[in-house]
Amino acid sequence: MKYYSLNKQSPVVDFAAATILGQAPDKGLYFPENIPQVSKELIINIESYSNEAIALEVIAPYIGDAIPKDVLEKIVSETVNFEIPLVKITDDIFSLELFHGPTLAFKDIGARFMSRCLGYFATHSASLRDSKEKVVVLVATSGDTGGAVANGFYDVEGVEVVILYPSGKVSSVQEKQLTTLGKNIHALEVDGTFDECQQIVKAVFADVELNQKIKLTSANSINVARWLPQQFYYFYLWKQWKEKDNPPVVTVPSGNFGNICAGLLAQQSGLPIKYFIAACNANDTVPDFLRTGNYLSKKAVPTISNAMDVGDPSNFIRIMEIFHQQIDGLKKTLNGYTISDDETKATLVSVFKEHNYLLDPHGAVAYTALQQYQAQNPDTKGVILETAHPVKFYDVIEPLINQTVPVPETVANQIKKEKVSTKISANTNELKEFLLRQ
Repeated sequence: MKYYSLNKQSPVVDFAAATILGQAPDKGLYFPENIPQVSKELIINIESYSNEAIALEVIAPYIGDAIPKDVLEKIVSETVNFEIPLVKITDDIFSLELFHGPTLAFKDIGARFMSRCLGYFATHSASLRDSKEKVVVLVATSGDTGGAVANGFYDVEGVEVVILYPSGKVSSVQEKQLTTLGKNIHALEVDGTFDECQQIVKAVFADVELNQKIKLTSANSINVARWLPQQFYYFYLWKQWKEKDNPPVVTVPSGNFGNICAGLLAQQSGLPIKYFIAACNANDTVPDFLRTGNYLSKKAVPTISNAMDVGDPSNFIRIMEIFHQQIDGLKKTLNGYTISDDETKATLVSVFKEHNYLLDPHGAVAYTALQQYQAQNPDTKGVILETAHPVKFYDVIEPLINQTVPVPETVANQIKKEKVSTKISANTNELKEFLLRQ
């Protein structure tokens, strides 16, 4: 498989180069030259496949010969070695729980897959193997990406990780997950928004002189090795979906749009998904675009579903590429909803009281959007993606439900540790100076 830049000004590359570079030299995102079609056998008989076998069949065409089959099998088995259950909330609404990994967030699969791919390339790619320089993974996070990347890359030989996060705009648990590991994990606390974090990261990647001195790559969903394995969730949903003659509507809490983009890619590869809903908070650039046809990026505003506080989602350009830049085709399979904090809180409380199911704020946004869709489409059954464990947002949730959110042992140990971060302003030069010191 070859990958081209969506800016169309850089050479095509293989999976290894796309992973190592993260972003193309012309600042574009990489996109596969074609969308592989999964076998009808997999779709029809998916319940007889192991999760490892499903993931391997889905991802192998995207890898090509960049990673040997036996190595890829090991990478996949280490990536998907935890459960992703489909849980019934009501007769018409189900939750796909993506928070059973080590950092209790959906980002675990992508981060684990990418870290293992990059670890392999660090020792087997000639450009990296023959260099005495370490690879520096540079990533901006609005919350969950940072913890997942930190965990996935912790103590990986030959790789340093630098994580930027907006000061005061991630939950306390999220902050501890990315600031307490040490060793090769470095946390930069930025005086600014997530979009500003993302902007200075992009500026650094575009700095030709710096990139001659440091081998930089990204672990955001802009990196194909982070983005592509997110397709696995949707195939695991289908494996557990009982009404195969009535495919579900899938509602995805959406910030940077990498997760829902992977779902749309899976659909285009042959997975039966009836329709997608992008559930957004007040940062509703894409819902506005779907309503008006005009894409206008916005300054991100803080909400209680902070991982979705993105005003200019990077991956939306990939979604448009899937649909050949045609909004009419896109609108046949995707709609966007804007959900307020007040609506999010009300849904979180009502679902807990009425159905004894505790949502996190992002799941509550998705649930509200699905309810609104079902009000206009009453015969529809749907699935929300529950992207994080509620404990990651206990400071928001506990006052609402007047109960303590149980803390898993792994998190309980981590939140006791001392936070270690370096404070910087949202300034490209400050970031460059930090990187040159590593």
